[in-house]
Amino acid sequence: MSSQSSTTVEWRAEKGAIPYREALEQMDARNRAIAEGSAPEMVWLLDHPPVYTAGTSADGAELLDPRFEVVEAGRGGRYTYHGPGQRIGYVLLDLKERGRDVRCFVHSLEGWVIATLGDIGVECWRAEGRIGIWTRDVDGREAKIGAIGVRVRRWVTMHGFSVNLAPDLSHFTGIVPCGIDEFGVTSLKRLGIDLAPERFDAALHDRFEDFLAALDGKACKLP
Repeated sequence: MSSQSSTTVEWRAEKGAIPYREALEQMDARNRAIAEGSAPEMVWLLDHPPVYTAGTSADGAELLDPRFEVVEAGRGGRYTYHGPGQRIGYVLLDLKERGRDVRCFVHSLEGWVIATLGDIGVECWRAEGRIGIWTRDVDGREAKIGAIGVRVRRWVTMHGFSVNLAPDLSHFTGIVPCGIDEFGVTSLKRLGIDLAPERFDAALHDRFEDFLAALDGKACKLP
């Protein structure tokens, strides 16, 4: 197992919304600094004002109603929405020190979010052929409650995940979220759970060591 631990990772949780472009600039600078060894790894938890972001596989036909600013994110994936009531986790880790396995990183990131939501009382899962974090909606159908999108540059990870705590779900109708139109989008609020961002952050932190341990090549159990 890597000698790295959570004590070497800066944990930053924002209370106010940060514009998406500003966050991209800060993330880019931090990626460079981590790669150069001049800054520690970081988990950055925050919200954004309403924005649609386009991943490297975005299809313009899936931008249905661009009522908010559209920003090219540089991450993998297609279109997604960020806005108030959604908690976003940008995870900047040095994979040179953590196994150099991008697939393991993504799998472990999904597992971290799934385990955290399970602790909160929401059973979630991965779905074969569908990116994201899935759960059972109030109508009994599967629906997405979290999104995953990452980029790795200089072996340092960027971007990460978003989880719908209590966003305006109608804002997702301006896009085909992550290119999947057969299923809806849900939130903790829609499922009857009122959870403050601070409590979600704490639940994530409680599972952080498990996430780091999963990045060990021997512990990363891929399907």
